Amino acid sequence: MTLVLYKENTRTRRFASKLVKPGKNFGAPKNLKVLLKKKSGRGAGGRVSVRHQGGRHKRYYRLIDFRRDKFNVEGEVAAFEYDPNRNVNIALINYEDGDKRYILAPAGLKVGDKVLSGDKVEVKVGNALPLKNVVIGTIVHNVELTPGRGGQFGRSAGAGLVVQSKEAGYAHLKMPSGEIRMVSLEARATIGQLGNEDAKNIVLGKAGRKRHMGIRPSVRGVAMDPGSHPHGGGEGRSGVGRKKPMTKYGRPAVGKTRKKNKWTSKYILKRRGK
Repeated sequence: MTLVLYKENTRTRRFASKLVKPGKNFGAPKNLKVLLKKKSGRGAGGRVSVRHQGGRHKRYYRLIDFRRDKFNVEGEVAAFEYDPNRNVNIALINYEDGDKRYILAPAGLKVGDKVLSGDKVEVKVGNALPLKNVVIGTIVHNVELTPGRGGQFGRSAGAGLVVQSKEAGYAHLKMPSGEIRMVSLEARATIGQLGNEDAKNIVLGKAGRKRHMGIRPSVRGVAMDPGSHPHGGGEGRSGVGRKKPMTKYGRPAVGKTRKKNKWTSKYILKRRGK
């Protein structure tokens, strides 16, 4: 997709940009969308469980086929659509048996292309198959952690995981972060890199666009009182006041935050950033 800069009419527009939507959206099929309820980060009793949420525009949630469990039934790409719930576009697939489903749109997929999901299908963009049948060096996305559960990672704009090797029932996948992780060879993945990679270059330009997305302002801890944040208090412009920055809840805000004995650590061969 093309990144477009706004005309410099006002100070808020001077650096703002947007992505051109993939085309006319004729409306999602009724069975593929549900109204997304506003919860504003509140849980039981109306208490704030996730800060900085609230006030977003009304949205419909598009039901995405992350499982790709319609096996050996060929589908045709009917259209590409904008999805307000994610930074990657979605593709509407019309299957031979009359069924319609949404999938994440990989780069290079075009209207009219055929896609297929199965155990022994061609390794081409948009097809889904188990990692055991994927050639080493292939770029994949929408990868399952648990076979049959549906894709859980490699789902954001521009994401592409590289199949580096296969060993002892596991595939070694290199993440965009540089992390190398072991995933079962029975887990399914979709071929190709996801499109819309320019999403990371969008500049919102003004606070209102952020509020329409449901994201409320965040306040610096040093600007609060000591009862609201560990960084709070002090006279005038004071600093953090301690050796390491802390979160609002008193935990370290920098450094390693992963649990030492987390059971999934055995599947990570190389940490990101190393």
